[in-house]
Amino acid sequence: MAAQIRKLIVQVDETRIEMGKTILPPTRRALAMAVIANPFAGRYEENLDALIAIGEELGGLLGDKCIKALGIAPGKAQSYGKAAIVGEAGELEHAAAILHPKLGAPLRKAVEKGAALVPSAKKRGGLGTSIDVPLGHKDAAFVRSHFDAMEARVADAPRANEIVVAVVVTDSGRPLARIGGLQLHEIKGEDGLR
Repeated sequence: MAAQIRKLIVQVDETRIEMGKTILPPTRRALAMAVIANPFAGRYEENLDALIAIGEELGGLLGDKCIKALGIAPGKAQSYGKAAIVGEAGELEHAAAILHPKLGAPLRKAVEKGAALVPSAKKRGGLGTSIDVPLGHKDAAFVRSHFDAMEARVADAPRANEIVVAVVVTDSGRPLARIGGLQLHEIKGEDGLR
């Protein structure tokens, strides 16, 4: 089953000045969201394979939209994250079905590699509900400079029978990061941790 997409939203957050300091190059985070129909809204369904397939479809679509919005080659992506908001006629397991089994592989392809787990969040809510999409470095989870989040929100979604699915990709870490930990030049990218 293909995703029935009512709306796609893409935005880029670019920080140029932080605490009076110029950030060069600016730190950039791209957010791509799909507002989709929930095929299981209002009823219990034991088999969630249709939502798992939708997650696989959206991982590539939203990941590609983020890369294009940033205007970078896939290998230049540095961190990523995913989240979903289920409308009131759905359940949290619907978000889990979209986010966890298969969304990650096409997202990793969109950002080239992605050895680390994709941080995620899920919740239930109504129109205009926001969610913080957690972020971590795509190849090394221990890179503290990339622990971050970006807020995702659609003013007219999710309706009761919808799900908002969000993916964030960055081309940098936080502006002015300075709390130590594994540095970018130290990444091996073999185990997803370091």
